[in-house]
Amino acid sequence: MPIGLEQPKSLLNIKGIRLSACSAGIYDKKRDDLALIEICKDSIVTTAFTKNIFCAAPVKISKNNLTKTSPLYCLINSGNANAGTGKTGLSNAKAICKELANIVSCSEDEILPFSTGVIGEDLPVEKIKKTIPDLIKKLSDDSWLSAAKAIMTTDTIPKAISDQIKIGDTTINITGITKGSGMIKPNMATMLSFIATDARVTKDVLERIKLNALSKSFNRITVDGDTSTNDSFILIATSKAKTPIIDKLDSNEFLILENAIMNICKKLAQAIVRDGEGANKFISIQVDGGANESECLSAAYTIAESPLVKTAFTASDPNWGRIIAALGNAKIPNIDTKKIRIHINDVCIFDDDKRSDTYSEESGQREMSKEEIILKVELNRGDYSEEIWTTDLSHDYIKINAEYRS
Repeated sequence: MPIGLEQPKSLLNIKGIRLSACSAGIYDKKRDDLALIEICKDSIVTTAFTKNIFCAAPVKISKNNLTKTSPLYCLINSGNANAGTGKTGLSNAKAICKELANIVSCSEDEILPFSTGVIGEDLPVEKIKKTIPDLIKKLSDDSWLSAAKAIMTTDTIPKAISDQIKIGDTTINITGITKGSGMIKPNMATMLSFIATDARVTKDVLERIKLNALSKSFNRITVDGDTSTNDSFILIATSKAKTPIIDKLDSNEFLILENAIMNICKKLAQAIVRDGEGANKFISIQVDGGANESECLSAAYTIAESPLVKTAFTASDPNWGRIIAALGNAKIPNIDTKKIRIHINDVCIFDDDKRSDTYSEESGQREMSKEEIILKVELNRGDYSEEIWTTDLSHDYIKINAEYRS
């Protein structure tokens, strides 16, 4: 079960956005596996995609289409990644875009395809093409949760969130959905994430918000250290709110909107970790007192991705030796180990180059047994701080991934 995570009861509609979900029969078991997002004209759209060199066919096509025009539709399937499929994969992704374009009378370039699921298998084009008319008929402005469910793969719960803010006297809505549970260490975003607001902004403003939000949210999570071939992040502003356009990066309106979107991204990113494959623990790793951002992140990720550390968390074993051994492999030059302090929640486990004098095995065991844990590392060599979120490594993670194609 996901850690401290519940399915949302309701989500806010975004003026200018309609969504739908249907079953195309991609899975053996009948479930919704196809989603469509319709974006009103004159919307501002900004994106980020995986940096994996084996990026999937839909990623390649979406990136190419974005160089030509602004998208009107996002066509998303689960159950098949359409990655590692060569020229056939590109042809298949283009075929479903063409089918949708013909029905809605738009250009193929105005459609962004997205896929998630098993790598290396051909996309079931005919099944998807047959389902597209139903997708179009079902479009509505209140289908965010249905779309969130349709894009799930090993997720155990749909991940979605909404928020409202005030800019002047006008209420601005923001809603986002995401999917992801395994193959998580984004190098730009998460596996698939779609966020929309009715705010009026310029392209430059939305681009800056995207970059700032990603850097502190989706680019701060890891489940297993693997970046997916299909990672995609889409941020949409429909400009339907009746407010002056936000066009200055130093304005109060910009800061209000950026903070709200940042919080949405953080909660969605953390939801992925809370629903990590086989996860029993949600772990925040905070590194303080670094000389720069890079060494803080190196320390955090080196600890988070150590199988020995992760399995110690699974066993609720306060084996602090594994933590300092992992930290010792981080890329931090000329570090003074005597200055390092490490806490598990409020319990100091390491200080002055040795086990803390105040530490007891009982206190360490008590804190490691909790579902939510903060591991705090104080480097005491500068003013930088960074935080990432990760999971433990359980028997269930191995089982889920061993049987993924079964």
